[in-house]
Amino acid sequence: MFLAKALLEGAEKGGLGEAIGGLFGGGGQKRGGNIGGIVGGIVNFISEAAAANYTPEPPPSYQHFSNVEASESEEVRQFRRIFYRLAGDDMEVSATDLMNILNKIISKHRELNSEGFSLDTCRSIVAVMDSDATGKLGFEEFKYLWNNIKKWQCVYKQYNTNHSTSLEATQLKGAIQAAGFKLNEQLYQLITHRYTEEDGSIDFNNFISCLVRLDAMFRAFKSLDGDRDGQVQVNILEWLELTMYS
Repeated sequence: MFLAKALLEGAEKGGLGEAIGGLFGGGGQKRGGNIGGIVGGIVNFISEAAAANYTPEPPPSYQHFSNVEASESEEVRQFRRIFYRLAGDDMEVSATDLMNILNKIISKHRELNSEGFSLDTCRSIVAVMDSDATGKLGFEEFKYLWNNIKKWQCVYKQYNTNHSTSLEATQLKGAIQAAGFKLNEQLYQLITHRYTEEDGSIDFNNFISCLVRLDAMFRAFKSLDGDRDGQVQVNILEWLELTMYS
């Protein structure tokens, strides 16, 4: 919850999302479904420009979530209507809903050679995007996630030149950089240990999971670093919220 709040704090309103049916650029699909010492209190984070560099797009502000409809374009209204069909009565999608939605679409894009998203991956995605700790994603949260996945799957396809079920170890660094993340070698090694197979390959499920986490952690840091001095301070409870529900 703290991570998601940090992502939203002080943010400007983001750009309009594309219609849900165009997630992977294949044309509209109109059918719906129900478908990131410590002891003692203060922790200091110090960013190094040489270690990591990424400029995420600003997400919509928290206030925007409840006052959005009056200024929406027809495109976004259509997106919202489709989302509501998918989300059900509570107008939010759970990790299971998210998994079903994404896997339904991925199954129609065989060029990704993906077995789909796991429930664990979708739980992690929901955790880093969930601003109110309901365990689900609302419309604006889902739209932001949707647009990112759409961009990142293009990167995955671009670097998966042999059209296999995963990116090779030699392709991973370039793919991460193409997605906008400039990291040092130590961070690339940590990503390899966390998200890849023993041979260094990474499938679509883990590639997206990695980028969602990177995006979220950069957002959290930039939002907390109000004076832009490359340092932030959190107390122990904020640290636990930041790391346990992400």
